[in-house]
Amino acid sequence: MNILIPDDYQRAVAQLQCAELLSDHTLTILGDLHRQDDLHAILAHTECLVLIRERTRVDAGLLAKMPALRLISQTGPIGRHIDMTACDAAGIAVTQGSGSPHAPAEFTWLLIMNACRRFYEAVDAFRQGQWQVNCGSELHGKTLGILGFGKLGKMVARYAQAFGMKVQIWGSERARAEAVAVGYSASTSRAEFFSSADVITVHLRLADETRDSISLADLSLMKPSAVFVNTSRAELIAPGALETALRQGRPGYAAIDVFESEPIYNRTHPLFALPNVLCTPHLGYVAEQSYEAYFHSAFSNVLRFIAGDYGDVLNPAVLKKR
Repeated sequence: MNILIPDDYQRAVAQLQCAELLSDHTLTILGDLHRQDDLHAILAHTECLVLIRERTRVDAGLLAKMPALRLISQTGPIGRHIDMTACDAAGIAVTQGSGSPHAPAEFTWLLIMNACRRFYEAVDAFRQGQWQVNCGSELHGKTLGILGFGKLGKMVARYAQAFGMKVQIWGSERARAEAVAVGYSASTSRAEFFSSADVITVHLRLADETRDSISLADLSLMKPSAVFVNTSRAELIAPGALETALRQGRPGYAAIDVFESEPIYNRTHPLFALPNVLCTPHLGYVAEQSYEAYFHSAFSNVLRFIAGDYGDVLNPAVLKKR
């Protein structure tokens, strides 16, 4: 089978041990799909597409360029980047895999510590010949607000406890009840959550009810000394709300790993111009062990499909069209 992995920006997949699973097949790995020459011929012969998280948008336009495509194997769960209606219409089977929450949880903690200690600014100034240009803030005794309490939120909460932070949760009624049951605090209101936390980290799933749910009014309740961290989804925040809030000084600082449109090569992005924000290029899940877990699952789904095992296919009805 001709297998294509697009948008491997670091060309990391070929170095994974699990890549050996596909040794009997033709594997093509591309960097940024939108910057690729001779793309038409590659797409025309692709029979299987393995996606790296949500980097590649799959819609009817892309599928029309891939007449030989039979399978899309997603690393991790599928999201809105895949137009399932278009896949159904084209008779394309779709599978999803599993991964590990450790890399994004650890990266979230890296951003929290970096933001509170103003680490990046200090190192950048040092490289420019300056010495100790700022003074950060320690985490011990501070309050960490976690918006959402799924796997990542729970893991980050444990990190906070290890650093001597107080943990408070806001989310669904289920999330708050579960947090209280395991010994954390749940805010009595959304307003209390945003106004009382020293650091807020977002761990919500993107859905119709959560899109644009973090408003300028929410952010404006935060302390001037508070830090806002988002390693989840940019679309959870109302358009322009974070930029406006940072300019107004509430919160005083932000660390952001996700953006509405990725990748970003334009240095004029509005967040880049603000001195009180640290922007990173969606590195949360980008770690060797995380990649091994994601791709081992995705490649195993490919091999099962080739062997005629369609138990993992999310839209089995399309198999009748082939």
